[in-house]
Amino acid sequence: MLILLTNDDGIMAPGIVAMYRELAALGDVQVVAPETVQSATGHGITITAPLLTSKVTIENAFTGTAVDGRPADCVKLAINQLLPRMPDLVVSGMNSGANVGINVIYSGTVAAAIEAAFLGLPSIAVSLHLRSDITTDYKRAASFAMKAIRQVLSNGLRAGEMANINIPALAPDEQPAGIKIVRQCTRPFIDTYEKRTDPRGREYFWNSSVFSLGDTEDDTDVAALRDKYICVTPLQFDLTHREMTGKWRETKWELR
Repeated sequence: MLILLTNDDGIMAPGIVAMYRELAALGDVQVVAPETVQSATGHGITITAPLLTSKVTIENAFTGTAVDGRPADCVKLAINQLLPRMPDLVVSGMNSGANVGINVIYSGTVAAAIEAAFLGLPSIAVSLHLRSDITTDYKRAASFAMKAIRQVLSNGLRAGEMANINIPALAPDEQPAGIKIVRQCTRPFIDTYEKRTDPRGREYFWNSSVFSLGDTEDDTDVAALRDKYICVTPLQFDLTHREMTGKWRETKWELR
């Protein structure tokens, strides 16, 4: 199996190293990831500048290609130019921080996986919930992620399909409550901004929001992660509102 591994935290992030070491058990893992941190860049791609690349060796774990671009750039470039053939699976992560709820819209991690699905490949995004009161253990989290990945694959992940996996923050003596298949929470996350003034008297604003797992319905990714489940959410890139489309088709539309 040929696996493309990417992320949005940058090729030197500890999460991608931990994920590489787990995925190596499945086959040949090729790493193509951003040169620098690209968190919250969404599905942006680079079209007005060249994509510079370089070979880098990380922690004696792998030698990969660093791309001076966005996560979606990495997937597009890898498939079009860098890999010996089309990969059998694309994995994006493991991200430092949860990608649940509305965060999936902003996430570069999820965007990379969706880009792979655009291109007709099965893909998986993996993220780790972080808490300031719990020491982050990427190696242990990656082992839990691998258990979920194996089950996703065994249940069938076809070309063009994408799964979003989130691992809960766990103390060393804690185990996940289980694995849950859940829907994406669509409640809005309200940002907060701190107003400041620069030396020239101009006002500017700094986003000071800290994402938290707030109130939500019990069947969502936010609730599952809050309750310490490994949560798996199948996502799609077709944004068509089918109910509204069907309703509007029942009426006559005219140029007036």
